Amino acid sequence: MRSNFPHTRLRWHRVGSATAVTAALVLAGFGTAVHADATTSSKVTWAATPCATPKKAGELACNSLRVTGGTTAFQKARGITPKAADAATPSGYGPSDLQSAYGLTAASAANGSGETIAIVDAYNDPNAEADLAKYRSYYGLPACTTANGCFKKVSQTGSTTSLPSSDAGWSEEISLDLDMVSAIAPNAKILLVEAKSATMANLGKSVNEAVTLGAKFVSNSYGGSESSSDTTYDSSYFNHPGVAITVSAGDEGYGAEYPAASKYVTSVGGTALSTSSSTRGWTETVWNTSSTEGTGSGCSSYDAKPSWQTDTGCTKRMIADVSAVADPATGVSVYDSYGITAGWYTFGGTSASSPIIAAVYALAGTPGSSDYPAQYPYKHTSSLNDVTSGNNGSCSTSYFCTATSGYDGPTGWGTPKGVSAFTS
Repeated sequence: MRSNFPHTRLRWHRVGSATAVTAALVLAGFGTAVHADATTSSKVTWAATPCATPKKAGELACNSLRVTGGTTAFQKARGITPKAADAATPSGYGPSDLQSAYGLTAASAANGSGETIAIVDAYNDPNAEADLAKYRSYYGLPACTTANGCFKKVSQTGSTTSLPSSDAGWSEEISLDLDMVSAIAPNAKILLVEAKSATMANLGKSVNEAVTLGAKFVSNSYGGSESSSDTTYDSSYFNHPGVAITVSAGDEGYGAEYPAASKYVTSVGGTALSTSSSTRGWTETVWNTSSTEGTGSGCSSYDAKPSWQTDTGCTKRMIADVSAVADPATGVSVYDSYGITAGWYTFGGTSASSPIIAAVYALAGTPGSSDYPAQYPYKHTSSLNDVTSGNNGSCSTSYFCTATSGYDGPTGWGTPKGVSAFTS
């Protein structure tokens, strides 16, 4: 098993007079980033969640960041003054915002019944069901519990009683994933599969277990360095025709990660999402905070190019396919209580975008039994919001790291505009 320690997560971004304070925080080990979003006109600070730094060699990192202060895009748009770090009230986008932004309001209300969306994460969140109930109740979503058959939590072996050890960092990730699925597809069932550790082997076995238990949609919000073993992992864990498997593209800016590079998955990039005066009412750019923080993208070194991917600059698998909101400054609202003060937090990272896209697939309906649903958006490119501005770093082939009309690495073909792009 390869080592998967990603680039250091202690990073900061220079914004005016905040420089000295932020640098001091980084030196003290808090890993806080500062971002001046054009829509907020005030500084938003955040830090990578603890699971973004693997505890052991060979473990993968989650792709999430939690806002620690400032005024988010959600708050600015509504004239809300409490700091984003105040856990008493939501400070990120909720279900109605996300459904509006992606043209899903009608589909979210009507579709998804009978579908099961699986979330694959590492370690146990003992408060997962209770925190999910808080989120869904607050936003008026139907209850999703073990008792009513909507929610199920299992280990990578399918056990409902013998679960992994609990972990506060991964619990934040789990809350984010469960809440995003709920926001987009509130009528769908949710299956949480908890791997006993964050190795590719255990997470991969969890993907297999999710499929065995009947999930046709499986979200994965983790990643690590590519290696020559990836093609073996592809065949062992991700080759599931008839199942839409989504994977976050990474949070460290330009560069390819695995399993986002798998030819069998939908790799999901990240955007900054803000309200606008356009007909859509929203606008998006590539999420990019600094040279070491932003959505991932790139040309795989190992995975073969799938037949449905036709860009000419990369002879192997290109990341990403599609995208959704990921910038913490324009982040999403999440309820979490394990290991931190119980309450409302705003999260970003491509860990938000992956479950959003998995849920959109669920709204679109069960994939064809022999299909690899990653190809669906490539058949319906006009049914996506094309993101044409921003970049996630420097690269020798422009579209690998820079948004453009049509396909580009950071955002793929774009973000959901209804469900049409996510069906055969």
